Amino acid sequence: MAARRGLIIVYTGDGKGKTSAALGAAMRALGHGWKVLVIQFFKGDWPVVYGELELAKRLYPQFEVLQLGRGFVKIMGDKKPFDEHVEAAKAALQLTRERMLSGQYDVIILDEVNYALGYLDFKLIELEDVLQLLRDKPPQMHIILTGRNAHPQVLEMADLVTEMKDVKHPMKKGIPAQQGIDY
Repeated sequence: MAARRGLIIVYTGDGKGKTSAALGAAMRALGHGWKVLVIQFFKGDWPVVYGELELAKRLYPQFEVLQLGRGFVKIMGDKKPFDEHVEAAKAALQLTRERMLSGQYDVIILDEVNYALGYLDFKLIELEDVLQLLRDKPPQMHIILTGRNAHPQVLEMADLVTEMKDVKHPMKKGIPAQQGIDY
């Protein structure tokens, strides 16, 4: 068996399934006894019970999900000061660095970090900080980044990039997000 080489994986695109793909990879890693950390850059401070968070409560300490965001920025009724979102994203990135360098994890998922880099008309964290994080990644650790519009420099550093394409979505027919499928 070949020695493990940690990959940088990006799930991006305008279709559904980026976080789901990352969580699927997490399930495989957990099945091999690996330790997985998920840092969510937007989820948090929102009245929705996410299935991955509920599962993490059962699988802790092997599987840990940290919802460090303050909710979606400038959409879905967000009224929080923009600086609050920036502070939360910067703190999430700093915590990611600390946990990444701790040697405790085999896989770290940066859920919706691509949004924090400048999706829509806002930017919460600096591209160079994310690129440096990826450069400093321990050689055997896998890091997965999710979110639309991944930055070209992130794509360049990645070993694997998958783009989800929106072909058909139930919300276009007025069907709301479904528990157990969407959250």
